Amino acid sequence: MKFAEPRLCDVSIPDGLLRGGDGHYRKHYSDLEGLYADSAAFAAILAEKAGEVAYEVTSYTPGGKTSDIITGVTRMEPGKVGREYYLTRGHIHARGDRPEVYYALAGRGLMQMESPEGDVRLVEMQAGQICYVPPYWIHRSVNLGTEDLVMLFAYPADSGQDYGIIERSGGMRVRVMDDGNGGWVAEDNPAWRPRTAQEVAQIVGEEVAA
Repeated sequence: MKFAEPRLCDVSIPDGLLRGGDGHYRKHYSDLEGLYADSAAFAAILAEKAGEVAYEVTSYTPGGKTSDIITGVTRMEPGKVGREYYLTRGHIHARGDRPEVYYALAGRGLMQMESPEGDVRLVEMQAGQICYVPPYWIHRSVNLGTEDLVMLFAYPADSGQDYGIIERSGGMRVRVMDDGNGGWVAEDNPAWRPRTAQEVAQIVGEEVAA
């Protein structure tokens, strides 16, 4: 039997990059239109930074099986759109029963999580802390600090991502905003729409009686 070969990658915390991997994608500010509540404030940022990188992900994928673990590093710029802290698009795993682990390497951030039914969990993170995202939770990262938020992540290689689940519900249930005192506060998102029982059942793999 031929076994997979070990792989060594370097993590550059100052650059927020995994070196020696095989994946790299960037999200520019122009890719994030429609994510933030204050569209006028975002338009002003877009006028200056449309082609700049808002966040990027470098990764290594050893294979495509559940037993293969994708490992990578994500780096996100600091800042706010109006009062709303910079965030990633967020996703749920296409195979919803797959978890993910995040390890904060630099900066100060928050893991924003939402269950299919709309329960909210907000876990603040700083360097040296790990956040475990259980199966079936929608999740995104938020940068609360004044420097790059750099995190290492790992999840099963067959997880897949569904990025549209947030858009289909009008965003996540709360928005993470500056509280005016150097901290943050979660405020209800009036555009959020609850998922139907059918939608929830599809996510968790259950049947709904007619």
